[in-house]
Amino acid sequence: MKRISASLLTVMLGGGVAHAAKPEPWQFTLQPAATPIMEQIVWFETYTFWFIIPIVLFVLALLLYVAFRFRESANPVPSRTSHNTVIEVIWTAAPILILLLLAIPSFNLLTAQYTPDEEPELTVKATGYQWYWGYEYQPPADAEEGAEAISYDSILLANDNREASGKTDLEEYPRLLAVDNELVVPVDTTIRLLVTGADVIHAFAMPAFGLKHDAVPGRINEAWFRAEKEGIYYGQCSEICGKDHAYMPIAVRVVSRDQYNTFIQSAGSDLQGAFGALAASIEADKNKKLADATAGANKTMTE
Repeated sequence: MKRISASLLTVMLGGGVAHAAKPEPWQFTLQPAATPIMEQIVWFETYTFWFIIPIVLFVLALLLYVAFRFRESANPVPSRTSHNTVIEVIWTAAPILILLLLAIPSFNLLTAQYTPDEEPELTVKATGYQWYWGYEYQPPADAEEGAEAISYDSILLANDNREASGKTDLEEYPRLLAVDNELVVPVDTTIRLLVTGADVIHAFAMPAFGLKHDAVPGRINEAWFRAEKEGIYYGQCSEICGKDHAYMPIAVRVVSRDQYNTFIQSAGSDLQGAFGALAASIEADKNKKLADATAGANKTMTE
């Protein structure tokens, strides 16, 4: 019995090793927040919800009351009242007050979306193509003169390539969302994202980050994010861009600072080798955490 309990506890603990956010079947809520901006968006959604509910209930009750109280059978001679000062003041002032209560936090959120708390440490350019994404890491300010930017493409992962790429787990690498090369970024790092398009208008959307910016040819839109949880996050192009619009996913892998530094140092000369080493490092880290969780669970059950 102790072994069974320990195994169950291990599974529960192990399930939290790698965080991931993606669309779920029949999902009607927002994805879990992975950035401070998304946390504010979730808060604002809940805040506005408590305005919508009483307004809807009030209007519904008012409609039912009017339909019953002023029906033809109860009022054969309709009222000819055309003005009521008190009511007119209320229905003018109340909406203004409600709009002010919504506008102030809305403007604060909008300002935060375009104003990072600190100077971004990393700049990444995302270019939308028909129908895939290209990523370019700009050299840091302290890079050696002549240092080249690291760039690569991110294409929908075909089922035939899952085995070769080691991405057979459909839970972690969902069908029509997984890609061959994810955008790799470090955790707890402010990142500037430059979004543009190469052919038609696309849109870079990452729900867990609170991001959705159009990729317009000839124009660069700027955004920022700071992911606070390691794992892999999924989004999609959110602007109808042609026949393969539905097959243009976005995958961002958030890793530790050490894993990111190791990846970026080797990605310029051997991209696939860098992704392979990163996957091995993530798997080793996952196994270590799982082993620690197992040891802790066994110790707990023994006691």
